[in-house]
Amino acid sequence: MADREGVMEVVGTYLNGVVHLRPRIHKDDRGHFLETFHLNHFKELTGYEADFVQDNESMSHAGVLRGLHFQELPYAQGKLVRVPSGAVLDVAVDIRAGSSFYGHHVVVRLDSTAKDMLWIPPGFAHGFVALEDHTVFSYKCTAYYHQSSERTILWNDPDLAIDWGVDQPRISAKDQQGMSFRSYTPPQHA
Repeated sequence: MADREGVMEVVGTYLNGVVHLRPRIHKDDRGHFLETFHLNHFKELTGYEADFVQDNESMSHAGVLRGLHFQELPYAQGKLVRVPSGAVLDVAVDIRAGSSFYGHHVVVRLDSTAKDMLWIPPGFAHGFVALEDHTVFSYKCTAYYHQSSERTILWNDPDLAIDWGVDQPRISAKDQQGMSFRSYTPPQHA
């Protein structure tokens, strides 16, 4: 594994599970190269045995806010997120039953310059706001999309008090009708 050393590093860990990762970028006069995923290295850095089953990508203009989304157990999704183009503020809210960080959130800036990634394990509500036009947001999921288990918590819930860094975000009708954080009761087990 010596040739794999330094492929990626941990920038920070938050809320007992969310891991901020930074890939090593190889640059020269032709451009750059980086690994966006390596199973063994990912397991080593996050402690999570990933079984990614679906990749998603969205494009958003500046000020578009998507979230806070999650899927109920047993369909909860872990997500490895990154921004190939543009910039976002990415938010993860701990909604795990019995967690000492329940209701706490983390906000991390992800952009196409640093190429950082965020691992958000199952049991977190997730959202982001695009900071630039034509921002591309890409994520690997550990569970398939399951429409009937999808839920949304209000992005501006006063109990969460998330600073999204934008004054008047553009939000879908579905996200505007999310539930309050207080009304959500997490299941005790799968």
